Amino acid sequence: MKRLKVLCLTHEDLVPPIDLPNPRSFHDEEWRTEQYVFATLNKLGHEVRMLGVRYDLGVIRTAVEEFKPDIVFNLLEEFHDQPLYDSNIVSYLELIPIPYTGCNPRGMVLARDKALTRKVLSYHRIPGPDFVVFSRGRKVRRPKHLALPLFVKSQVEEASLGISQASVVQNDGELEERVRFMHDKYGTDVIVEEYIDGRELYVGIIGSERLTVLPIWELVFEKMPSDAPRIATRKVKWDPNYQKKHGIVSRQAEGLSEELADKIRSVCKRTYRALGLTGYARIDLRLRQDGEVFVIEANPNPEIAHNEDFSDSALKHGWSYEELLQRVLSLGLRRA
Repeated sequence: MKRLKVLCLTHEDLVPPIDLPNPRSFHDEEWRTEQYVFATLNKLGHEVRMLGVRYDLGVIRTAVEEFKPDIVFNLLEEFHDQPLYDSNIVSYLELIPIPYTGCNPRGMVLARDKALTRKVLSYHRIPGPDFVVFSRGRKVRRPKHLALPLFVKSQVEEASLGISQASVVQNDGELEERVRFMHDKYGTDVIVEEYIDGRELYVGIIGSERLTVLPIWELVFEKMPSDAPRIATRKVKWDPNYQKKHGIVSRQAEGLSEELADKIRSVCKRTYRALGLTGYARIDLRLRQDGEVFVIEANPNPEIAHNEDFSDSALKHGWSYEELLQRVLSLGLRRA
């Protein structure tokens, strides 16, 4: 690929210091993804500029006019402090117009809203847990078809925000208490779903027309107490000390028959296409002991930092981190 001018969009609080020679010095920083992407694209010979965005679309327009990028590398996960508004940024990029990496706006809208995702997947007969949505101000009453235990989470928030061991409720009293807590704490509607006891699997997919399914990944809980739900809480995902204490590791899934692995890959590709996703995404699943697979959610533009699930599975597939980012760029240019 020729040398490109790349404009990286991120939240204004996540613009990295840029000049950091030692990768270990920033791996635990919130802006590590931005730094990895910036440093790697520079290493590949591209001219890269970081742009922090929060409330004002005008800064994007100004940067495009002045820098004249060939493509935008989209790392934004929210706009105006609203996670659902990230799709509007992508719509704006299409209106300018300018090529960009990652998912298209329609796919982002469908995938970001967990209830809407479930409805679309149900239409396509893709298995997922039974669920109900409790809007703010609505009385919390469990439908008869929804059996306990249940899993309570925000309808739109990402990165396990608001998810803890208390998110799995065992009775109606705990259900009402947790829903009220989520309404008050995060100010979003709440999705309550059947708790699927099983293995936590992640499957990365990259592509638009032709899809590449990366090796099946698993979040393994080696030392968790037997009575604790195996769920990806905020601490499980982001607290290194908690991970070490409870033996929580992310690695390629083991012990899957080829038939079961094919079934999982097929479900993930169907999910990707049903939601109209493009660029790259991660499908989160639960594998029950009886071999039944349930799609929990789809994540367009997932975490793409070095040494995280998506890039690790890409490496297992045979792509270095540099090759992964180059493919992401190529897909964005191909869309244009």
